[in-house]
Amino acid sequence: MLEHFKIPEDQAVRVPLDSLRKTTEEIFLKCGVSKDDAKLGTDALIFADSRGIDTHGVSNMLRTYVSSYNSGAFNPTPKNSIINSTASTAIIDGDNGLGLMTAPFGMNIAIQKAKETGVGIVTIRNSNHIGAAGYHAMIAIEHDMIGWCMTAGGTSMIPTFGAEPKLGTNPLAFAAPTNKEAPFMFDAAMTAIAGNKIGLANRLGKTMEPGWIANEDGSPNMDGGSTHDFIINSIRTQLPLGSTRELGSHKGFGLGTMVDILCGQLSFASGFASLDQNRRAHFVAAYDISAFGDVNEFKNNMDGMLKGLRETKPMPGKERVIYAGLPEMEAFEERTKKGIPLHPEVIDWFKDICNKFQIKYELS
Repeated sequence: MLEHFKIPEDQAVRVPLDSLRKTTEEIFLKCGVSKDDAKLGTDALIFADSRGIDTHGVSNMLRTYVSSYNSGAFNPTPKNSIINSTASTAIIDGDNGLGLMTAPFGMNIAIQKAKETGVGIVTIRNSNHIGAAGYHAMIAIEHDMIGWCMTAGGTSMIPTFGAEPKLGTNPLAFAAPTNKEAPFMFDAAMTAIAGNKIGLANRLGKTMEPGWIANEDGSPNMDGGSTHDFIINSIRTQLPLGSTRELGSHKGFGLGTMVDILCGQLSFASGFASLDQNRRAHFVAAYDISAFGDVNEFKNNMDGMLKGLRETKPMPGKERVIYAGLPEMEAFEERTKKGIPLHPEVIDWFKDICNKFQIKYELS
């Protein structure tokens, strides 16, 4: 998480992880979610908040999920079904459930197939927001596998040279196991910044930096400014990763299109042929390392590679080099001890929703 989006320590309210988990589970239950799914959804959200991925944790997403359940937009008791299956692939229909729970269902199928064939690939349609894609990719490393997770949908990314948003932020996540080093976990949107960071910026009173957002005519904004200046008819106008063609925006646009294909076209989900704003689909995959070679040797080699990256000589003004997954592990260790830092506005929301649902408020 960039410093730009972190809650200042003098404003943060530290909440014990166990208390936050308990309250979040109770909120899911009040929305009609089953006990097992409430625990699973909570685990996915707490994973994000405990690792510093505040954009996709309890503090930022739970209120959206509650609103969607209460409005009937999400099915609280979905019945996942397998539409098509081969020895190494499957298509899942999520019955309009929340992707927080549907994606692990798909990943567990991918893992089982990988145990049998070496690789498991599952696409998921008719499923909603999955939270942090890294959570689902990380499920695979518990089985000594490499994990992938991608999700696509919505319209917020303006294509390179385009004047209107067509793709979503379309994040992809990749996780690989280690022995001693923090596991490698890359989780990033294919836009210059994740969409939910705009919400964090609003909460913190921060502006957009140059190269993050497009102007109304689609041209890259290289001046920055208020977040409200870049939301047109309730649609965000985000630039692809790279910001401008000269800096590589065609790469972010191309990768975002690939995510749309793997998630939507490969699951034959509705709305992807027309780039409908309400489309949503996911992709998960697991590669069994033992199908390629010795697992322990692979993990030792990962340790050597990541240690080498971590010990790279830093540039002037920087203390160290970090690799994807290391800051998340360090945040987990710090937040497990000190609690999850929540913004006062988030605390107020928890107080209100606990009162509405008649849940005992125990966060602070």
